[in-house]
Amino acid sequence: MRETPKSRIALDAIKAWKLIGILIAAALWLVSIIGMILYYFWGFPIWIVASIGAISAICTYLFIFLVPKLRWKKWRYEILEQEIYIQHGILITTRTLVPMIRVQHVDTKQGPILKKYRLASVTISTAASTHEIPALLEEDASDLRDRISALARVDEDDV
Repeated sequence: MRETPKSRIALDAIKAWKLIGILIAAALWLVSIIGMILYYFWGFPIWIVASIGAISAICTYLFIFLVPKLRWKKWRYEILEQEIYIQHGILITTRTLVPMIRVQHVDTKQGPILKKYRLASVTISTAASTHEIPALLEEDASDLRDRISALARVDEDDV
């Protein structure tokens, strides 16, 4: 079996993923509050309201405190001359090799949450699929995009 890739994504990815978790948890708690209002005014079954509250509490812990740290620990990548090696996954580890010769184009993308923490993701497109390396520092993402693009062009010239 191959060695684990050496490069990690930015540590600020944890903060960005926690913020996303907070938004998801807020939506769940809003549903819980609506359930309580329905119970109070219209006699909605209490077991449903309690279940929604319990699910909200569990998801709050998972999405804000546990998953972002585990996700960051498991995300690794490595750019080699002939291939891109990506490894991620909390319960199920996915290891992906993308041959440079198959790379069609490379993009960086940045939504509002990543922009807040000066992060960007690199997406690598082949004819069959798209792969992403999330939450890199903006400069690192730009450099990585350029490096992959240059390596992919070199491979095309060699064929």
